[in-house]
Amino acid sequence: MNNSVGSTARLIGAGLRALLVLTLICGVIYPLAVTGVAQALFNDKANGSEIKSGGKVVGSELIGQTYNLPKKNPDDAEEAARPDLKWFQPRPSNGLGSNSVNTQYSLILSGATNRSGDNKELIQWVTDAKAAVVQDNKANGYTPKPSDVPADAVTSSGSGLDPHISPQYAKLQVHRVAEKNHLDVKQVDKLVKDNTDDRILGFIGEPRVNVLQLNIALKELVAKG
Repeated sequence: MNNSVGSTARLIGAGLRALLVLTLICGVIYPLAVTGVAQALFNDKANGSEIKSGGKVVGSELIGQTYNLPKKNPDDAEEAARPDLKWFQPRPSNGLGSNSVNTQYSLILSGATNRSGDNKELIQWVTDAKAAVVQDNKANGYTPKPSDVPADAVTSSGSGLDPHISPQYAKLQVHRVAEKNHLDVKQVDKLVKDNTDDRILGFIGEPRVNVLQLNIALKELVAKG
């Protein structure tokens, strides 16, 4: 009987010591080491890839955001958002109108419509979105053709949070942005080129434009002149 009690006590003691050691290693030392390495070597990424403008954090280079006009009635939840056309516009963020998972770059959840390419409803959304892109980007002496509208202008990304657009979509918006901000088209076109990122390592992915960074550069250009 005494041997049994002593063995049990030793087992419990060993288990408690193992628990304390593993808690210290896995719950304290390891997290602190990983955090320290991340802060020392990857400080920007570890802190959310924040983008600053005027000394203030205005967003993350990893998460898209909208550039809309204020609502006419702030209390009307059903009022449709109206894009502020003086800014470069991002990809659609709400599955072209019917995605209940992620609406307007909500960070709670992310997701796309998950409809197939031959879905009649999706085809109609894309058709309507293309017509809206053409209409929104008309400027004095410039009217884009429907064939000029790239896919990313009329479809949301898989996450619905894509911060980038294609150089083609950015260039499609140049004339409208220049007109709305009283800038020369060549100035705005150069802005797009200066803010276009090439393929990673020259062959991974596609050229892309971060909309937030582009709009910050646009704001600075407008302020200068």
